[in-house]
Amino acid sequence: MKKLTSLLAATALTAAAAAPAMAEKWDMPMAYSASNFHSATGAEFAKCVTTGTGGDIEIVTHPSGSLFKGADIKRAIQTGQAPIGERLLSGHQNENALFGFDSIPFLATSFDDSNKLWEAAKPSIEKLLAEQNLTLLYAVPWPPQGLYFKDEVNSVADMEGIKFRSYNNATSRLAELTGMLPVTIEAAEISQAFATGVADSMVSSGSTGYDRKVWESLNYFYEVDAWLPRNYVMVNSDVWAGVSDANKNVIKGCAELAEYAGNWRAKEYTGFTLQGLRDGGMTVGPASEQMTNELKEIGVIMTNEWLEAAGDEGKAIVDAFNSSQ
Repeated sequence: MKKLTSLLAATALTAAAAAPAMAEKWDMPMAYSASNFHSATGAEFAKCVTTGTGGDIEIVTHPSGSLFKGADIKRAIQTGQAPIGERLLSGHQNENALFGFDSIPFLATSFDDSNKLWEAAKPSIEKLLAEQNLTLLYAVPWPPQGLYFKDEVNSVADMEGIKFRSYNNATSRLAELTGMLPVTIEAAEISQAFATGVADSMVSSGSTGYDRKVWESLNYFYEVDAWLPRNYVMVNSDVWAGVSDANKNVIKGCAELAEYAGNWRAKEYTGFTLQGLRDGGMTVGPASEQMTNELKEIGVIMTNEWLEAAGDEGKAIVDAFNSSQ
């Protein structure tokens, strides 16, 4: 990976030298901790661009919601408060149902299926972002989402009344359909929320739980593989229009490398972080057959609701995905 980065940077330096430009600093807000693999991938992307453009464009990452909170990052990029940033687009499903395509329960439950679903949805997402003054650079999936609980849970009935951390429409709806109480909590606030009892459960990847050391407050992780949401790195389209062709090529090359590296990391990180949860003292394993079947029934309800909200374009995405199977 380091060799690839060095090769790309060396090639880009040669190209950039032929077309010098005024140096720019791009602050890049990110919602997750610096140790998270998405943030690490973003930091390497930033370094690749900075080196590859010969310093014409210096990208500085700001993890942990330190520059803008997660929910504010997309708007900040759209309005030019930040030229570039990373965001979980399913967090904006309330703007447009299409943003939630990657959070349809039990539709794409593996990395291979997640990539097929992304290929089916990518043209629609790029078009939608373009209408919002945003240009997509790359996207990286999270590991499969599982359910975290403080106490043992063996059925949907056991979830009744539990305070549940939500981060998008899908997670809020999941809470409602299982009888849990949704509480909106950004990634940077997870540890404190669990430690203070603001929430006692969530659906998320092993990666998030490992990064936030949730074993200090929670005891169970059920591998239900509900979906694999994605983080997206976007640039303000007006800013992008002002970038030279040579530097655009550098950024695109760095983005391709970041997407490849991020996908690889997501797969490798899955087993590592689940073992990390076990080492922290959590019970990690599949959900009971009863709970799995009940969750899949809820998944059917949520899928139908999403299809209705997303209309013909959403149906086309799901149909294209299904035809690729």
